Amino acid sequence: MERKLRVAMIFAGGPAPAANSVIGACASAFLENGHEVLGFYHGYSNLQDYHPVSHKLVPDTHYRIFQERDLRGLRNSRGIIIGTARANPGKAIQKIEDLQDDKKTEKLRNVYSALIDLRIDALLSIGGDDTLRTANLLVLYQRSLPADHPHIRVIHLPKTIDNDYEGIDFTFGFFTAVDIMAKEVLNLRADALATSSYYIIETMGRKAGWLAYGTAIAGETNLVVSVEDAKQESLTTNGALDLDKLSDYIVDLMRTREVKTDKNYGTVVLAEGLAEHLPSEQLNAIGRDEHGHVSLGKVDLAKTVADRVAKRYEARFGKAKRVVGVQLGYESRCGDPHAFDVMLGSQLGVGGYKAVVKENLDAHMVSTSGQLELKYVPFENLVSAETLKARPRFIKPGSDFHMLARFMETRVEQERFSLGGARSFIGGLR
Repeated sequence: MERKLRVAMIFAGGPAPAANSVIGACASAFLENGHEVLGFYHGYSNLQDYHPVSHKLVPDTHYRIFQERDLRGLRNSRGIIIGTARANPGKAIQKIEDLQDDKKTEKLRNVYSALIDLRIDALLSIGGDDTLRTANLLVLYQRSLPADHPHIRVIHLPKTIDNDYEGIDFTFGFFTAVDIMAKEVLNLRADALATSSYYIIETMGRKAGWLAYGTAIAGETNLVVSVEDAKQESLTTNGALDLDKLSDYIVDLMRTREVKTDKNYGTVVLAEGLAEHLPSEQLNAIGRDEHGHVSLGKVDLAKTVADRVAKRYEARFGKAKRVVGVQLGYESRCGDPHAFDVMLGSQLGVGGYKAVVKENLDAHMVSTSGQLELKYVPFENLVSAETLKARPRFIKPGSDFHMLARFMETRVEQERFSLGGARSFIGGLR
């Protein structure tokens, strides 16, 4: 007979469609098998500030104890039933030696103490690469404690609409986000056609271009450029992304469409993560988030590039052109989940239960492959022992997915239409 467990779930980082599919399926699996399930509100916000006297964790204020009635119809609902936040209890820990520093581990210790005092047997962490990093740090912190200290198992469920995770083919919410953004892009394409304009559209995708490429392919854009494209010589100067080169290439695309096909409109998709490849002097004045990332929304890459493209077009061809920058992203994070994402999220949630109860695992990420077959990946296969950061998964240049976008977009004939100073990578980015 299985011992009754008390497990807890936490959701951290940005929202993603089908979040409640994961939470609902996971909680249901535990409850139906006689276990108790807690859900902490707003990520690590309260856990990292826990104190047994001055900051106790109170039911229905800082966490909820799931009941069967809470789960009815939950898996297809929008939003996140336990909320989320970007609080980072491992922020001060940059190397393995920091785990021996009482000051740097203070917030991790608070998390551990809260879980112990609440009699938690296992923590199910749902989040992106930064949340995986935190989950791994919690494991490493516990391993640094004396052997007689109680141990809480940690299982991670991968979440990111960016789909940039090692160890899993697709993350839940990705297809919903692509669908929502692609429809927005198609709306902008229709507007561009009606007004003889161009839209420069910025999508989410800090570390990899899966979301930008998916949106561009499904949204029938004329060009997509992501972080995987940001290091090629034709777009850089001294190793940094050169917005003048990028803008000139977009102008070449516009001119190609005008001369070859008599089309005076179009759309271009840029991944937001391109901004992190700008020269350091342009990034130094921009704020950072709790995880040390550049606040990409403040860069407003789409508008910046759109303004440069409009000026370059007029300078090169002697006439004005309407070019508009648009940021997409927030509208996709809590969208009505796609059926596939509901199935994938549900399987990951059940996988969390199986990892804890059936497989008796610790320090593993739940994954799927093929026909949603479950597998479990050790943290050490996903997180660098040197940097303590999760390894991102990029689109492989020249891969079939990468080349699909190249086949679908406009092939630019720069040598024929460019003026002085134009770069030559005919046929699109390769």
